[in-house]
Amino acid sequence: MKKAGFVFLFFLSISVFAQQEPNLARLKTTDEKLKAWLKYTEEFLNLEDYPKLIAASQKGIILSKNHPAYKSRFYLYAGTAYEFSNNQYQKALVNYEESLKYARKAHHLQNETSALMRLNYIYYSLNDTLKRKDLIVYIKQVLDTTKNIYTQAVLNGSLGEYYLDYAQYENFINYQLKAINYKKQLERSVANTENIGVSYCQIASAYIKMKQFDKAIEYLNEARPYIKTSPYVSAFSCNYYMQCFAAQKKPDSIKKYYALVYSYPTAKDSLFLNLSFANQSMSKFYAGQGQINTAYDYAKKAVSFGQKSTDEEILMEANAIMGKVLYEKGEYKNAIETLKKASVNALNYDKESFVNINKQLSESYAALGLWKEAFRYNEIYSKYNDEILNESAKQNIANAEARYQNKTKQQKIKNLASENTIKNIQIAEAKKQRIYLISGLALVGIIGLLLFRQNQNRKKTNQKLQVLNQELDEANKIKARFFSILNHDLRSPISNLIHFLHLQKENPELLDEETAARMQTKIISGAENLLSSMEDILLWSKGQMENFKPRFKEIPVESIFSDTQKHFSSNENISISFENPENLILHTDENYLKTIIRNLTGNAIKALEKRENPKIIWKAQQADNQTLLSITDNGTGGNQEKFKALYDDSEVIGIKTGLGLHLIRDLATAINCKIEVSSKPDLGTTFTIVFKHIET
Repeated sequence: MKKAGFVFLFFLSISVFAQQEPNLARLKTTDEKLKAWLKYTEEFLNLEDYPKLIAASQKGIILSKNHPAYKSRFYLYAGTAYEFSNNQYQKALVNYEESLKYARKAHHLQNETSALMRLNYIYYSLNDTLKRKDLIVYIKQVLDTTKNIYTQAVLNGSLGEYYLDYAQYENFINYQLKAINYKKQLERSVANTENIGVSYCQIASAYIKMKQFDKAIEYLNEARPYIKTSPYVSAFSCNYYMQCFAAQKKPDSIKKYYALVYSYPTAKDSLFLNLSFANQSMSKFYAGQGQINTAYDYAKKAVSFGQKSTDEEILMEANAIMGKVLYEKGEYKNAIETLKKASVNALNYDKESFVNINKQLSESYAALGLWKEAFRYNEIYSKYNDEILNESAKQNIANAEARYQNKTKQQKIKNLASENTIKNIQIAEAKKQRIYLISGLALVGIIGLLLFRQNQNRKKTNQKLQVLNQELDEANKIKARFFSILNHDLRSPISNLIHFLHLQKENPELLDEETAARMQTKIISGAENLLSSMEDILLWSKGQMENFKPRFKEIPVESIFSDTQKHFSSNENISISFENPENLILHTDENYLKTIIRNLTGNAIKALEKRENPKIIWKAQQADNQTLLSITDNGTGGNQEKFKALYDDSEVIGIKTGLGLHLIRDLATAINCKIEVSSKPDLGTTFTIVFKHIET
């Protein structure tokens, strides 16, 4: 799978505004003209309109005749357009090399950094090993001589990718972690934040190749906060999750992330590329489980999306998988036709894929009894497979030589250490004389130190007593808070049960047989829900008694709404509905949020007493980069004075005068959200829980 789309984020602008071609004749200086044309060119980069980007870049190259910094930038954009427009690597190479040349001439470090990064990938794509090795040597020289954070961030990541290509995963991970540390020092921006997430994803991909899937999932989880603003990268991360869970044989998790890939709105080509990748993973998984028909359905989708993506590499991979599935189905002629399509460009993208395709072709012809063709493709397979094995052997020899040289250096270090030991013994003897002379003074100093320590210990003891008193006071507050939670969360369900029981006992004549049976079922259901809620609250209380602190994790809003619906299921006279169209997920403490929602729902139920058509609506939505949970009732409403306990610590409270609102406020503050209220007399009230956006 190609990696170019990830690493290029460093010089990608975020905002995209359509703009007409600037009228350069109206601008006075050459610098003004070049700035205007550069801005115009970058719009095509952001829009991924590569034909127009090529045309604009070429005009920019002509305009910047005597301005090497601008010329370097325009060559860089031209190379980008060729690289990402059907992988025209040779044309991209020419432009990137020109960009590097003019960046050096202008002493423009940022342009030089970007050109070096892309050349590293292009030399890899064109299999130009010698030029790439020379480039890596130069990149290391640049890193040794610069303190520029941006250059360190980009080029350490580029070095990491070099070692990844040669399966030197330890070196790759070390350089990539260095790159992440530098990226975190850069000015916060959407592009830089996403790049941190991309680097974590790349480390995860390395662990996938090493078949360390738990470690890969750990780094994918690290990436999630950084890539949440990038649907494209988020979709790629979902595909990596799928690879991990496929290896771990967790079909439910695979299906979850497969569905998530479809949920991310990205540019059309990127969307189709990710969907093809996802369906390839599903096809491989089901083929491995022996479910060939299901594997065929997913392979068919993978090919379809690969064709729509206009990406030759992803289509090659999809056709390779389809060919293998068709072979397993016994459709050997169709398999051969599909595998031949895959083999056209396979060697340009991935030699290992090319080898596997030819092996599959050989087996397909053999299955048809066409031994001449089977032998021909087997020869191609053998030839390139031997090359891969030879390259692997060379790499192993190089690694062995490196280890040998390292051992030689270690031996030299040991010899030097022995010489240093002898010298250190001589120095130690001289020091002994000095120690005897100052020992008397040291003894006096020790006595003074002991007196000082005694005084310090006394102070520390007093401080510990103060801390214990504070902890005791906090413990009392925690107990009071949990009693408040138990009072508010359990009063409403218990009162409803008591109401049903009184009605059944005191007015049985009001209940016919059907109503009585329904009422009994309702009482049993309410009692079971109440018991479940009590167990939930008491277990939480027990776990929180020492430290009343939130424990954050990913919580689906749907599970919170489902719990609330069960908790208040005995309120049959009130319509309680829940709306969560976006299936939101919150990073919060589940029990804190449940307590807040139960209290707000209980307050809404009280406000609906003796109201016609009582309704409560819970909504979950996102707006302005914030997640909002709101509850609306058509109760009696009120003025702001009625809700003063939400905002004023000094408000006098009791069981019925704001204790619930104080509790709601304290719990909301603890999980980094706030409560807003809008109420109109006789029209109803809306409470909104606003989850604060935390910059990453």
